[in-house]
Amino acid sequence: MMQSNVLEPRMNMVSAILILDNDGKRLYAKYYDPSLFGELAVGTSNPPASLEFEKKLFQKTYKANSEIVMLDSYTIVYRSTVDVFFYVVGSADENELILSSVLNCVYESVSSMMKIVERSSVLKHLDGVMNLIDEICDAGIVLECDHTNVLQRAAIKGGSGEAGADLLAGDQTMSQVLSSAKEQIKWSLLR
Repeated sequence: MMQSNVLEPRMNMVSAILILDNDGKRLYAKYYDPSLFGELAVGTSNPPASLEFEKKLFQKTYKANSEIVMLDSYTIVYRSTVDVFFYVVGSADENELILSSVLNCVYESVSSMMKIVERSSVLKHLDGVMNLIDEICDAGIVLECDHTNVLQRAAIKGGSGEAGADLLAGDQTMSQVLSSAKEQIKWSLLR
């Protein structure tokens, strides 16, 4: 009997999405592939192994002048700004164009949400960044690669720099509703 070299079909396209600062410290990390660091890695991160991987990744890409690297049998596309590095990790046989379109969607969505993409603004808007990434990729499966659709689905209006500033009342979160009510009460008392 002849053995087939045909790959089994699979849905996972993205193994991880990472955001690191210019010192290689983690700002955000979401691991989807259990083979990357074991079963503990999915959704959370296995601190020693994932931090070591992130350290090696940052060392390899910090001074590099490319957009794609191979590390530990993973294909990684990345993009950097002033002091933030965005990474999308896929398996070695993953299509680089798909990973690149996910990376561009993450970057464009985040940059539409804030005026300047830098460490402090990413940390300030981390909840919005997490929401955007969840709209782009779920369990390693790419849901959307168009940043305008992602922003609409995440209910974030670009340009103002504030998440949810232009939302309708039905689309607001509870904290946004309470904050808005607090402002209205404050202004009615000051009149």
